[in-house]
Amino acid sequence: MTRDPNSIFRLDDKVALVTGASHGIGEAMARELARFGAKVVVCSRKQEAVDAVATAFRAEGLEATGIAANLGNIEDIQSLLEQTIEAYGGLDIIVNNAAANPVFGPVQNTDERAFDKIIDVNLKGPFVLCRKAYPVLQQRGGGSIINISSIGGLTPEAGIGIYSVSKAAIINLTRAMAQDWGADNIRVNAICPGLIKTRFSEALWNDEETLDRFVNRIPLGRIGEPEDISGLAVYLASGASAYCTGGIYMVDGGYAAN
Repeated sequence: MTRDPNSIFRLDDKVALVTGASHGIGEAMARELARFGAKVVVCSRKQEAVDAVATAFRAEGLEATGIAANLGNIEDIQSLLEQTIEAYGGLDIIVNNAAANPVFGPVQNTDERAFDKIIDVNLKGPFVLCRKAYPVLQQRGGGSIINISSIGGLTPEAGIGIYSVSKAAIINLTRAMAQDWGADNIRVNAICPGLIKTRFSEALWNDEETLDRFVNRIPLGRIGEPEDISGLAVYLASGASAYCTGGIYMVDGGYAAN
């Protein structure tokens, strides 16, 4: 099969929904998807935050709209999906990036309320959104789902134990959906970032001892930036990865290779 190298990564006429997109990795992925032609729904909990990002995108000549939703709330998820379809007429790409981690420290410091929040946002939210979106993607003739996991989902990281548990679960959810939905041409893959310099991970990279521990194990000799994730997101969203599903992709500067 011969494919046009000028269009293999293009996302023209595609609609992408990116959760947790008001800053950090989510914002970087949303911007790059839009740069490659997608109509992007920027989603996060606060309307003013997503409006600000969508406005900035439009100022760059990109197509974007902001829709607020709490991925720990099933009613919000249903509304998010309905508003996305109302805005753009369908949905082709879902990037499950929204995440919660209200506790930093050993697992005994995570109470049941914090545990429930982590699981609701990091695992149940993506599951509910994808399950509700399944018939929409099916009607479109397929689609791409990208779940953002973590290297902590492969090996638990100190201080973020239950968060790591949720990210391990999202890896297996990715594989389960890939198995079940492949016949519908719905591809499901996961990205496992290493330590990326975002507000979400500030407790890790802002601590000199923890930062040194990470950097000393990273062959590329630095922690990541949000833009380091966005290229892989475009690849997995586009026709360039048409034969890729159920994959778990690490973006960690080589950290997990040690």
